[in-house]
Amino acid sequence: MSEEGRAPVVEARALRRVYHEEDGSELTILDGVNLSVARGEVVAVVGASGAGKSTLLHLLGLLDLPTAGEVLVDGRVMAGVAPVEMATIRNRRIGFVFQFHHLLREFTALENVMMPQLIGGVPLHDARERAAQLLAQVGLTPRSSHQPHELSGGEQQRVAVARALANRPSVVLADEPSGNLDVHTSDHLHELFFGLRDEHGVALVIATHDQELAARADRIMLVDDGRLNELTAA
Repeated sequence: MSEEGRAPVVEARALRRVYHEEDGSELTILDGVNLSVARGEVVAVVGASGAGKSTLLHLLGLLDLPTAGEVLVDGRVMAGVAPVEMATIRNRRIGFVFQFHHLLREFTALENVMMPQLIGGVPLHDARERAAQLLAQVGLTPRSSHQPHELSGGEQQRVAVARALANRPSVVLADEPSGNLDVHTSDHLHELFFGLRDEHGVALVIATHDQELAARADRIMLVDDGRLNELTAA
């Protein structure tokens, strides 16, 4: 197997993210963070609110740029990649699930799942077929023609999961995906995540406060004081 074939699906090397305050001071959120995620691996990222979990996911997902350090996707260093190409990599190789769904309100569940594919140039018929398959996998075929406001919170989040998988990404980044759901709905969503990981072989990086979800991950990483450290079992 080639070196590229053995490469992690996403990797952070010495990541540093500093924000500049209005008074001219600097706020360091992440400082020297390293993380390597293998294909099919589930990594939970935990830590206090404001510790930098979302910032880390935004950097890994190419939604933000590091102050220093580098991010690699499928073994390729992202520093210096042109914005248009980076957007293409983000669309094709990375899936996102956010706490607040971010579904397009004027489109149906099916159309929301089709959208990343259409942006990536997938023909309409193929995009529709793939979206229908994914909605079936998350148990939403009967709701595929409904708009987001006609769906429950849990159903909206399942649509978001299906959308995240639409372009067969290497990794799905989930930021507090069950943060707004009740316990029963959260449990179903977590089962869905792990089932889809097993079926699709996609890696998952999940920022969460949910201890039960974190405990099911292959690794638990703690963000604290700008650093990222692996928690070991007691």
